[in-house]
Amino acid sequence: MKTKHPIIMIWSGAVLLAVLMASLVFVSVRADVAPPESPPGTNILPGSESTQVRMVSEVVTMTVLSQPASGSLGQAKTEARFEMRNLGSTPEKIEVRFPLTFFDGRDNGFGDYSEIMDIQIEVNGKKVSTRRIEAIYSAGGAGVTDRQVPWAAFDVTFPIEQNVSIVVRYTANGYGYEPYFALRYVLETGAGWNGTIGSADIIVKLPYEASQKNVLEGEGTGFSQTTPGAILAGNEIHWHFDELEPTNENNIEISLLQVSAWRKVMEETDNVKRKPVDGEAWGRLGKIYKEIVRQRAFRTDPGGLEMYDLSKQAYDQAVTLLPKDALWHYGYADLLWSHYNFNTYANPGQGFDELVKAADEIRKSLAIDPGNQDVLYLAGDIANMLPWAISETGNGYDYLVLTATPTSAPHAATETPVPEQKASPTSSSAPESTGTTRPTVCVGQACNDAETVVPTPATGQVKNPLCGGALLIVPFLAGLLWFLKRR
Repeated sequence: MKTKHPIIMIWSGAVLLAVLMASLVFVSVRADVAPPESPPGTNILPGSESTQVRMVSEVVTMTVLSQPASGSLGQAKTEARFEMRNLGSTPEKIEVRFPLTFFDGRDNGFGDYSEIMDIQIEVNGKKVSTRRIEAIYSAGGAGVTDRQVPWAAFDVTFPIEQNVSIVVRYTANGYGYEPYFALRYVLETGAGWNGTIGSADIIVKLPYEASQKNVLEGEGTGFSQTTPGAILAGNEIHWHFDELEPTNENNIEISLLQVSAWRKVMEETDNVKRKPVDGEAWGRLGKIYKEIVRQRAFRTDPGGLEMYDLSKQAYDQAVTLLPKDALWHYGYADLLWSHYNFNTYANPGQGFDELVKAADEIRKSLAIDPGNQDVLYLAGDIANMLPWAISETGNGYDYLVLTATPTSAPHAATETPVPEQKASPTSSSAPESTGTTRPTVCVGQACNDAETVVPTPATGQVKNPLCGGALLIVPFLAGLLWFLKRR
């Protein structure tokens, strides 16, 4: 009936530390391998001889395909147009080269040297044939590899003081982890021509409007990071350079959301616009946003923060319209807990309201479907990591955090009442917390600045909550070990 919401552990610096600690007790953790890279497109370059030919201008257009080839994370049809001009006093006949694989001799990270297979070249509007050669890349002393690199080579005659147009077309393959992929274009090979590149424009065209939500700016995906200086306008991403003497710092990289993932966002957004009282559509929208923003680690760039808020809003609509649906309550709790879990390690003491709301959604979900394993796993994760928040009892769970008064001020342990939780249409049948005291929860720096005594709830099992650094690492390690064992 519904799509399940898998539990995803959010990894941060503290998480990695916990994994290292776990290895000391012989817990086997398999790390993700790096994604295989695809050979990037590059500027054309002359052979080893010096030349008086200058690259007057270039315009590179990468059009992201709506339907990439099967098995591909993303592809872009690429067209690079170069205007060349011989500034010397005699004509020059040059062997022009375009690298078919990694121009600097690297492999894709797995020992493979995949090649661009569909290259097409035009000179002054006429198709020319190419020959495959192998040569070591060495441009301006930038470094020499010990491996021969395959090139598409073709001869071009450059008359004196006349522009020669060269067009290179090929398919660029993206690489990365779902739901993201990266495209690259190498400008530094253009340094082999005379002087500077007069002007350079790199344009990426998307099959939808470009925004901070589908173009990652200022934050990496773990394998790539969009080159700074991009301008987003309409469906285009654009970089412009004047009088460029290219180095490897000028090479272009673009981190994008997969077309299929963004298409789902647009479809579900359209669904809720057409049917604003469809709780299922709101739930699906919240879920796809959640899957996008928390892959590998929660996105904290502006686009990621916006999608997290949109996911919360969508889930809130889903549980309001479908109050007796246990899965949407669970999905909402999963979102809130995973963000709180990630955020507290980066910003201790923040997001307590997320934890309270997550616990309440778990309570509502289990009241409707007490045997749902996904919800039970989620409750168990929190109980293992934060036993002062949710405590496992013989009859289920005691939601201590719903009656707790947190001390979340950064430098003082003053009590701040949590707003009273309003009953939802289904909460009349949900078991309430059986705690008879209001424990004081120590959060962040307050743990180190003042002694905080936590009364033991009547049915709780927790007497000494962990604070400060221990709160950030030791409970997480316990939760991680438990999570790995049950998986």
